[in-house]
Amino acid sequence: MSTEPAEFTQLLLQWSKGDRAALDALVPLVYDELRGIASRSLQRESAGHTLQTTALVHEAYLRLVEQDRVRWQNRTQFFAIAASLVRRILVDHARTGNASKRGGGAQKAPLDEAAIFSPRRPADMLALDDALSELSAMDERKCRIVELKFFGGLTAAEIASVLDLSEATVRRDWSMARAWLFQQLKPKDAE
Repeated sequence: MSTEPAEFTQLLLQWSKGDRAALDALVPLVYDELRGIASRSLQRESAGHTLQTTALVHEAYLRLVEQDRVRWQNRTQFFAIAASLVRRILVDHARTGNASKRGGGAQKAPLDEAAIFSPRRPADMLALDDALSELSAMDERKCRIVELKFFGGLTAAEIASVLDLSEATVRRDWSMARAWLFQQLKPKDAE
């Protein structure tokens, strides 16, 4: 992004105060990055996924502008919230798609570590969401780190900034959360 973080932050703060012109100035600045988040997230989905990158970006944008209770602080926080919204959109889309399949004998496809953390293989979004919900109940911070890294594509440094943690803590929590998710999502017959 060509905009300096300070300029981006200033626009966010102005938007938080109700300045619609600041929001209008932000749109072209964030569009490419939102598109990148959406594209990375969709690459993990099955080849026949019906949600397109542009539709995901637009839905995420619409949900972002509805965030009237957020006290915007900086660019990283903005994209962390965007990552969370992308997760919710993908899960809602997966649930809607699966609703029509109930009773059809379809089985969940188990995930391996490569499917969770590689953009080259599809992931079962509902199984991942269930596992992340369980992880959140046990350790909300680890869940948030996974969400920011997996859905937002944030680096350890950016995650550390958003969550006010050290990079070492982020890396340690990421490693533990990833191992826990691998155990939760591996095929039951592989045990």
